[in-house]
Amino acid sequence: MTQYPHSPENPMCQHQPVCPSAEATDREAARIIACFPEQGWSLLCNGVIVFEDTGELLPDGSSIAPHRGPARHALAA
Repeated sequence: MTQYPHSPENPMCQHQPVCPSAEATDREAARIIACFPEQGWSLLCNGVIVFEDTGELLPDGSSIAPHRGPARHALAA
């Protein structure tokens, strides 16, 4: 396996192209490095933990509330 140098913006990522950092607006596009579907969360290579309900926990400890759209049954009413 080829080892790539770490990106200064995202030191955990060895992917090419480098995944977005935890501070980037597209941080959810980073690759999953650990997945725990039975617990409802995944760890991305940028250190972000994403939850099944679309909430996020950033590496600095701050959280982002779930950001799903309205339920489909609510749209049908």
